[in-house]
Amino acid sequence: MALTYLHTMVRVKDLEKSMAFYKLLGLVETKRMDSEKGRFSLIFMAPPEQLECPVELTYNWDGDEGLPSDGRHFGHLAYRVDNIYELCAHLAANGVEISRPPRDGHMAFVRSPDNVSVELLQAGDPLPPAEPWLSAPNIGHW
Repeated sequence: MALTYLHTMVRVKDLEKSMAFYKLLGLVETKRMDSEKGRFSLIFMAPPEQLECPVELTYNWDGDEGLPSDGRHFGHLAYRVDNIYELCAHLAANGVEISRPPRDGHMAFVRSPDNVSVELLQAGDPLPPAEPWLSAPNIGHW
């Protein structure tokens, strides 16, 4: 039986804040569908070099009282990055909390405005441990 990855879907409470977060990660909007009848929007965002690997942001126009809740039941999104230190510094400079700093030069976790855990993994070998990440504590959970 063949299996093909299509996308990962996460529900979002504030569409603009969520899209801004995923843009900070480097994702671009690839497709959008607005349903007047269903009163929802689906926005697909993906890395520019991997348009076939999108995350689908599902936004209910009339709100979703369950959001944001602890999204750990979902698991996490994972992205390979060219320089984990640079991306974490960029995210932090834009107000994103680094839940699990990249102390090992290999892995970090952040959370979206909707509490979705996002794993960042360094491409290739881990970077040498460096400050400020080496001594940065975990914040919350991922």
